[in-house]
Amino acid sequence: MEKRRKTLVGYVLVNRMDKTVVVAVELRRADPSYKKIVRRRIRMKAHDESNACQIGDVVRIMESRPLSKTKHWRVVEIVSKNEAVEVKPDDSAI
Repeated sequence: MEKRRKTLVGYVLVNRMDKTVVVAVELRRADPSYKKIVRRRIRMKAHDESNACQIGDVVRIMESRPLSKTKHWRVVEIVSKNEAVEVKPDDSAI
């Protein structure tokens, strides 16, 4: 019997490292005493083999064996790319 691995969806915060990205995942849990839904954001490092992830991309990550001291997840797919447009300063505004 094969045990299923956890998959989570989050967005990329940091991509400065080689083959590693920091992904923020938002968890929604009910508070044990008040029963109110509480949002909790956790950050985890994930392995990005092709260095394809950019800041702001929404990615699906899957649990894996320990790849380093703090890296236990790997990027499975990029769900949506960040469509941010870079604006250059205009010379006529000076």
